[in-house]
Amino acid sequence: MSDEVLLDEDDGVLVVTINRPRARNAVNEAVAHAISAALDTLAERDDLLAGVLTGAGGTFCAGMDLKAFLRGETVSLPGLGLAGLTERRLAKPVIAAVEGYALAGGCEIALACDLIVAAEGAQFGIPEVKRGLVAAAGGLLRLPTRMPYQLAMEYALTGDPFDAAVAHRHGMVNRLTAPGAALPEAMALARRITANAPMAVRVSKQVVSQALGWGPQEAFERQRELVAPVFVSEDAKEGARAFADKRDPVWQGR
Repeated sequence: MSDEVLLDEDDGVLVVTINRPRARNAVNEAVAHAISAALDTLAERDDLLAGVLTGAGGTFCAGMDLKAFLRGETVSLPGLGLAGLTERRLAKPVIAAVEGYALAGGCEIALACDLIVAAEGAQFGIPEVKRGLVAAAGGLLRLPTRMPYQLAMEYALTGDPFDAAVAHRHGMVNRLTAPGAALPEAMALARRITANAPMAVRVSKQVVSQALGWGPQEAFERQRELVAPVFVSEDAKEGARAFADKRDPVWQGR
């Protein structure tokens, strides 16, 4: 693991920190591979139930490192996207904890996460058009699903930034915090998720993330196929028993 990406485990939550503050946590090849490896770890380990992605030094991520790009470094991994994240399908939830700048690829990385917690004053944006580029790591695809079409189109075509308050007002950001508090709030949100049955959380994420692509005739059938194993799981029985016994459930993840 590169020292440009730091990992910490906290009660079932894997915290991934981009650690290039002098470069505003821009993604170079080493960072891309390190984040991808961390997400592999999250996917593979049963004891890790959720991830939190953040940046060191008071900023989230300024996107692709343009100097690394000019050197020919690979920052988008085949089949996985920018930083090994933006095209990846993860079964477990990931929360972005955003301070400072989440611009260009940094905004796209945040949008690729399931939830976003942002500090007041944090700045989002997809300014690629200002550099002769296109926000092709998911920004143009995801932004119109997180805020009104006309507003997303404006930000895509002008490349202008927008702050966390705007993002929160339109539903792109789940929690708005005081500066410096994004990571603690993201961890609190992660713990609310990990307190629930792991299998039920994974299937719920799968349904919510895929349902927009389902037609009305197929939606319930597709959902039925995914949720059926949950209703006959050991955790479903434990949830009922714990409710009847007035105690906290002990999840087995099966």
